[in-house]
Amino acid sequence: MSLRTPLSNAKGLGSAKEGAHHWWAQRLTSIALVPLTVLLIFCIVSLGEYSHEAVVTWMQSPWVAVSLALLVVTMFYHVQLGVQVIIEDYVGGWLKVASLIALNFACIAFTFMGLFSIIKVSL
Repeated sequence: MSLRTPLSNAKGLGSAKEGAHHWWAQRLTSIALVPLTVLLIFCIVSLGEYSHEAVVTWMQSPWVAVSLALLVVTMFYHVQLGVQVIIEDYVGGWLKVASLIALNFACIAFTFMGLFSIIKVSL
């Protein structure tokens, strides 16, 4: 049994030096998502006709395809950052490591599926 308090055990250990980067990355992706989402909503509303041919023609525009690709990449990176914080705060033990690995694989897989779909439709 130790007479040391948890605070005295933690003093001097320092920080992990990763929190600031993670915090800034999440804020920057959220800022980037605002204009990308507004642009997507504006384009969909102004599309007029929602037939398959009209949407495919719309997506074949290089500006639309690049904007959608940026949206997909930014969105899944933002999701990965946010869910990682939740897992690190509320999950412990081996389940924490397994959840973080599954999260990374899922975000990478969904990002590539989204990019592949955009490329397939736009070409």
